[in-house]
Amino acid sequence: MRALSIAATGMSAQQMRVEVISQNLSNMSTTGYNARRAEFADLHYQQMARPGTINATTGTQLPTGVQLGLGVRPAAVSVTVAQGALIQTGGDLDVAIEGAGFLEVTLPSGQSAYTRDGALKRSADGLIVTSDGHAVAPDITIPADAVSISINSAGEVYADFRDQVEPQLLGQLTLSGFSNVKGLEAIGSNLFVESPASGPALVSNPGTDGLGTLRQGYLEDSSVDAVRQITQLIEAQRGYELNAKVITAADQMLGATTQIR
Repeated sequence: MRALSIAATGMSAQQMRVEVISQNLSNMSTTGYNARRAEFADLHYQQMARPGTINATTGTQLPTGVQLGLGVRPAAVSVTVAQGALIQTGGDLDVAIEGAGFLEVTLPSGQSAYTRDGALKRSADGLIVTSDGHAVAPDITIPADAVSISINSAGEVYADFRDQVEPQLLGQLTLSGFSNVKGLEAIGSNLFVESPASGPALVSNPGTDGLGTLRQGYLEDSSVDAVRQITQLIEAQRGYELNAKVITAADQMLGATTQIR
């Protein structure tokens, strides 16, 4: 009775789909979050009669054959890359990325990570860091006597001082792009690290080499579409129920078989 194992793979697949949807909905307010999508592929096929073989009875060629599928398997959980809405915050160190690209940060291990969460802060030493305290690369230090900070669309960071008319250039924020954004490895805290699938980071100034620009005083909202996620949740729930009904039907068929005398 193949239906039991086939339906079991279907229930497992729909359960995984619900888990991905729940992750999306739980992050519908996370800055810079992109929704994930569970993708599936059919399993192996049992070839009862291969297409194109010769029928031993009639000598004719089978046009389709008999191929029995053995269920479904997870193929990938991919990121749906989309620009989230820009929310105005007015913060001096809040920057939203309009277009492609990631801010590079340095982890305590020295490894580079990448994020679209532009809710930046200033450390006790004046260094521009993320909410978790990771330094933004390249390192930019804000003097303690700076009155205000301005960041233009090209990523140039300026500081205003009481005794100076012209603002002082402190440094240049850069963006990193990847040939395959979906190949980045998520490590949590809105951070990604490069992988063999993503390719190396291509670092350049905002607005160049196909990268986006920066907008000060804004943050990028999550790109999760709650209505779409709820619709997909209902579909997954119904798919789970249908596969459960197949298991029930297969069980009743086996029960009828065991009752034959």
